[in-house]
Amino acid sequence: MQRGVVQVMEGRHCFAHLTIEENLLTGAYTRKSKSEVAANLEKVYNYFPRLKIRRTSQAAYTSGGEQQMCAIGRALMANPSMVLLDEPSMGLAPQIVEEVFNIMKDLNQREKVTFLLAEQNTNMALQYADYGYIMESGRVVMDGIASDLANNEDVKEFYLGVGGGERKSFKDVKSYKRRKRWLA
Repeated sequence: MQRGVVQVMEGRHCFAHLTIEENLLTGAYTRKSKSEVAANLEKVYNYFPRLKIRRTSQAAYTSGGEQQMCAIGRALMANPSMVLLDEPSMGLAPQIVEEVFNIMKDLNQREKVTFLLAEQNTNMALQYADYGYIMESGRVVMDGIASDLANNEDVKEFYLGVGGGERKSFKDVKSYKRRKRWLA
């Protein structure tokens, strides 16, 4: 935290018995002054207006999207320069996923917060990212500018579900053809 890096783990991990606002305030424990905490809280509420409405609700009784927003907001309370975000779309409705990704993009552009994102929703991740890494079995098999990756034929075929019309069995292609292409 002192170096400006904060992690938001997969599965949201809100403190169920605390209110939304109490959860947010737990992220500010490294902040020195009350005015900094108040300013950060207001910033989080500006980015996530739904949290301001639900601020007195116990976290356990909020939606998955609100809990994800709370987890990201809690990280932002530390005023980080980088947020490590693991699977932010997991278990969320597509509309909420898009809302969360739009907010992350806005935070990146306006507040200069860098997001290092681990995400299985390749299409969504590449749509919002500047740069990407494609990993398989813990190994980077491809990297580059996100728009270039999104237009790459291998990425389209294996991760975006586009192309590869002549294949008969995805399993055969996935376990043999892909490895052969990338390792060649």
